[in-house]
Amino acid sequence: MCWPAVCEKRSMLESSTVAVTEDRPGSQSGGARTQAPATAFGSALARDVVRILQVSTMDVGGGAEKVAWELFRAYRLRGYPSWLAVGQKQSRDPDVIVIPGPRQRTAEGRTGHLAQVLTKMGRAIDEYCGFETFRYPGTWQLLKLGPQPPTIVHCHNLHHHYFDLRVLPWLSTQVPVILTLHDAWLLTGHCSHSLDCQRWKTGCGRCPDLNIYPAIRRDATHYNWQRKRRLYAKSRLRVATPSQWLMDRVQQSILGPAILEARVIPNGVDRSVFRPAPKQDVRRSLGIPADAKVLLFAANGIRTNRFKDYQAMRTAIAQVGARLPGDQVLWVALGEDAPAEQIGRLHIRFVKYQENPEAVARYYQAADIYVHAALVDTFPNTVLEALASGLPVVATDVGGIPEQIRPLRGAGCSERSATSYLPDQATGVLVPPRDSHSLAAAVELLLRDDVLRHQMGLNAAQTPRRDSI
Repeated sequence: MCWPAVCEKRSMLESSTVAVTEDRPGSQSGGARTQAPATAFGSALARDVVRILQVSTMDVGGGAEKVAWELFRAYRLRGYPSWLAVGQKQSRDPDVIVIPGPRQRTAEGRTGHLAQVLTKMGRAIDEYCGFETFRYPGTWQLLKLGPQPPTIVHCHNLHHHYFDLRVLPWLSTQVPVILTLHDAWLLTGHCSHSLDCQRWKTGCGRCPDLNIYPAIRRDATHYNWQRKRRLYAKSRLRVATPSQWLMDRVQQSILGPAILEARVIPNGVDRSVFRPAPKQDVRRSLGIPADAKVLLFAANGIRTNRFKDYQAMRTAIAQVGARLPGDQVLWVALGEDAPAEQIGRLHIRFVKYQENPEAVARYYQAADIYVHAALVDTFPNTVLEALASGLPVVATDVGGIPEQIRPLRGAGCSERSATSYLPDQATGVLVPPRDSHSLAAAVELLLRDDVLRHQMGLNAAQTPRRDSI
C-alpha cells in the first residue's frame, strides 16, 4: 500500500472522528453529537479498504483507555470495520478482543506447556534484572485476531504487561502503524513520566527513581533505553500526541528518527454527556448542599497518584476554607473510595471511581470550580470534561495543560504561559506546580467573585466548539 493512499485514508479517519463530535446546528453548548451522513464512496471505502484495529491496555478505564474506546466506537458507528485489542477485557462488546496470553488459546491452538514455563521463567529473569519484559507472544497474532485482517493498526499505551514491543519492526512493514502517545514511556528506560529528569534524552542509566510507574527492581534503564532505540530504528511509524508539549519531547527522543509522519491531535470530549445542567437539581440528586462552595478534582488514585499533587490541593483548599468562614466549602475527590475528612470548615468527600460517564458528568455539573494540581500531565481528559461542563479550571502550569486553558490575565503566577486573557475570554487560572499558596489564592479569587466565575464558566462551556476539543 503506497504512503499517499495511507495519508488519504488517515485524513478521512480523522475527519470522521471530528464529525462524530460536532454539535447539532442551533444546539446549546453541550448539545448532543450527530453523525455526518456517509457518502456512497465513503461507505464502500470503509467496507473494502479501511479496517481499523485499536490496541490498548483495557477497554474500560480512564485516560488513554477512554480515548481508545471512544475511537473504536466512533469508527464503528460511521461504518468502518473496527475492533479493539486489549490486554484485559471488562466489557461484553463482541468487537473487543483479548490479546492472547500464554494460557489462552491463539489462532494456532493452545500454547504448549513448555512455552508457558519458558515464558514465565523469562519474565522472572527480566523482572529480577530490571529489564522491561516484552514476553507476550500473543502480540504476534494481532493481524489474525479479528474476523478480517486490519489495514491500519492504531496503538495506544503499550505498557502494563500485555504487549511485545519487539513486534513493531515487523508489524510496521505489514500495515500502517499509528502510535498515539498518552505518556512518555516509549521514550524512556522505564518510567511513564520522567518528572524533572532529562536522562531520557541521552540514554537513561543511573535512574533517580526506579519506583515511578512502571516500577522496576534494578537499574537497567540504559539497557532498556538502548533496546527501544534499536527496535524503533527498524520500524516505520506514524506518531500522534494529544499535546504539543509531548510532541516536542517525542521529537527530541529515540523515537524521533523512526517517525514517518507526526501530528498533534488533541483528545475530544463527548458534549452530549459533559455539558452544563441546572446546578441545584444536580446537587439535590447527589446530596450536596445547595449553598455550598463546591470544588471538584477527578483522577484515578486521588491520594497515591505520583503525577498528581494531592497534598498541595489539600493544603490549598484548607486555606480557602479558613479564609471563607461564612461559607461551607466542599471538596469532592472523584476517583477513590475513602472516608470523608473535615478540616475546619472544609469538608472532603471521596467518591469511588465511576465507570458510567453520565454519573461522572453529574459531579462536574454540581461543582463551582474544577481544581487540577499535577506535577506532570499530558492532556488530561478531566480538564476537557470540566470545561465542556461549564466549569472554570484552576490548574498547575505543567505538561500539556496550558494548551487546554485560556488563563485569566493578572491571576496566578504562571511563568510558562506567555498569553493571558481578559475575563470575557478566560476559562481558568494557571499556577506554578507545588505552590499551594498560589493555588489557594486562585481558588479563593473565583469563589469570592460570582460574576467572574459565572463568566468564565460560560467561556469554558464554549471551549469545545471554539477550540475543537
